[in-house]
Order: sequence, then C-alpha cells, then structure tokens
Amino acid sequence: MSKKLVLFDAYGTLLDVYSVTDEAESAFPGQGKALALLWRDKQIEYTRLRALSQRYKHFWNITEDALDFACEALKLNLTPDVRQALLACYARLRAYPENVEVLQALRRSGIRTAILSNGNIKMLDTAVSAADMTDWLDAVLSVEPLQTFKTDPRVYQYGLDYFGVEVKEALFVSSNCWDVCGATWFGLDTVWINRLGLPLERLDVVPVRQGNSLRAVLEQLNLS
Repeated sequence: MSKKLVLFDAYGTLLDVYSVTDEAESAFPGQGKALALLWRDKQIEYTRLRALSQRYKHFWNITEDALDFACEALKLNLTPDVRQALLACYARLRAYPENVEVLQALRRSGIRTAILSNGNIKMLDTAVSAADMTDWLDAVLSVEPLQTFKTDPRVYQYGLDYFGVEVKEALFVSSNCWDVCGATWFGLDTVWINRLGLPLERLDVVPVRQGNSLRAVLEQLNLS
C-alpha cells in the first residue's frame, strides 16, 4: 500500500539535540559533551518514568529538570545566567541540513507530513519556527493533549487519527531507536535515522529501512 503520511519525531530526528554541546562547552570547558549526553539521557528517562506512573509534565519542564540534575551530577556550577543560556539554546536547536529538501520532496509527491513529538505545543512551535520548517509541515502534533509520552501506543494512534489514515498508510521516522521500536510494535512501518551509527536495540524490532540521514525516507518511498 502506498503511503499517504510521514510522521516525524522532532528531537534528534529533525532537530539536533546535541547542538547544545558548544554552549555547554563554553560554560563548562572540558565538560560540554558529557553534559549534553547526560542532559538528553535524563530527559528521556524522565518521560518514561512519568508515562509509566501517569505523572505527566510538560516536556519543557522535564528538559529543565534534566539539565538541573545533569549539572548537579557532574558537579557543575549552574548559575542562573548559564542555565538561561543553555535553555535558550535548547529552545532553538539546530535543524539538520537535509530537512527542508526532504520535506519539500514529500510535499511535491503529495504525501502529507507531520511532527509527532513528546515536546509540548509551545516548545515545538518555537523550535519549528526557528528551524524554518513551518511551511513544509502539514501539522505539528504534541503529546500534550494526551498527557503521556512515547512509547504509549495512544501517541502513535493520535497521529493517524489526526489525518484519518490507516496504520499501513503511514510511515514513522525517528532517530531514536526506542521510538522506532514503539512505533513498530504499534504496527507502523518505520525508518530509523541512525545518525550515530548505533547498534539496533535488542527488542525484536527491525525497521523497514535504516539510514544516516533523512534521505533514507525518500529512498524508502522511491522518491530519491
């Protein structure tokens, strides 16, 4: 069945979550990479714990909590000014260079596109606007109305329901292998954008395609 919709994860997939490293390194010489990695790991860990325990909190506030934890764990002196600078950087993460090219190709082909993200609505609107992607997306969908996080199956269903498409008519794209696993378990065809060259998670999941950039989506849909 041909695809009518491509759903993209945002953070890590369209937006480089590690583009905060330079700002972190400037604030904490020699610790920038470690801070960026721990900040991201804690951010995702907190979404999982909150989803499991039905303790929803906006993704932006979780991002703040994760930053505070990471700095304390690494024994970094997080002053209010440095905290504000790091969070400002996260609000406007650098977009990957091939994003617009791929989104434009999908638009020309008649395939609808949307973000389906853990980010809350305000956070996503700011990031998408800063990345100049607004004109190339049919929707930016947040888990906020559901008050949960991926990999809750309701999140993936929400993306389908919004566009009124069947599961086999949609393709889900993420750079986060855990997200690819959740979407595949749900029943979606998935493309894993494995930018870091990581091994596949041992969760009995195989995406329909794997690549190191969004161009893998075009290859999967025979649009390249």
